[in-house]
Amino acid sequence: MKTIDLNCDMGESFGAYTLGMDEEVMQHISSANIACGFHAGDPIVMNKTVRMALENNVKIGAHPGYPDLLGFGRRSMALTPEEIRQYLVYQMGALKAFCKIHGANLQHIKPHGALYLDAVENETISRAVAEGIMNFDPDLYFVALAGKKGETMRRMGQSLGLKVVYEAFPDRAYTPEGTLVPRKEPGAVISDPDFVAKRALDMANGFVKAVDGTIIELEVQTLCVHGDNLAAIDLVKNIKIILETNDIKVTPMGRPAA
Repeated sequence: MKTIDLNCDMGESFGAYTLGMDEEVMQHISSANIACGFHAGDPIVMNKTVRMALENNVKIGAHPGYPDLLGFGRRSMALTPEEIRQYLVYQMGALKAFCKIHGANLQHIKPHGALYLDAVENETISRAVAEGIMNFDPDLYFVALAGKKGETMRRMGQSLGLKVVYEAFPDRAYTPEGTLVPRKEPGAVISDPDFVAKRALDMANGFVKAVDGTIIELEVQTLCVHGDNLAAIDLVKNIKIILETNDIKVTPMGRPAA
């Protein structure tokens, strides 16, 4: 049976502010990307989210971003490669500490927001991200954008010996070039559960349709739903149903179906 991972960005609440429906969504995914306190999250939220992941048999990944709480990590920052490397180590180390006290392991690292998109476009940033992960733990999976547009991330990760996992986004619109439509543009975020589920199935089968109708070929090993999408619960439910109806088992990244 064909397999694919279903991941979600989680743990993005902060202090008195609640974002996402983590408890409900966690029941339907196989991997969680947990915010590490720089773009969202705090020690209380990180601890709670790690515990929830364990209770739901969900694998844990770090979701490090730029130090940008005010902008939710969605603004690019002029950081040196050294700053990027050490900021990643700091965030990954924080989440690993919470994993340790619960007897859990880190499975993967997925950059957040602008750091992810900058790594797609900029070889220097991509290498700094990959080096930060490699220095911290070379056995972690490095989540990179699927398709030709993600070639820089894949090449940087693989050149250092990292295991790269290819990711696509059913709840985001794609440009003809194969990257994500900027959030500020209409239709960039998709919330229709049936439409998103159909896109997820297309991606699992190796392609996605861009906003202009262009067919973009993709090799996809993990699908992401954004936890701050108001329809996140219905999205992950429908995605899991349509995948399994079509003999595609949802299972953590890098692991074969039982």
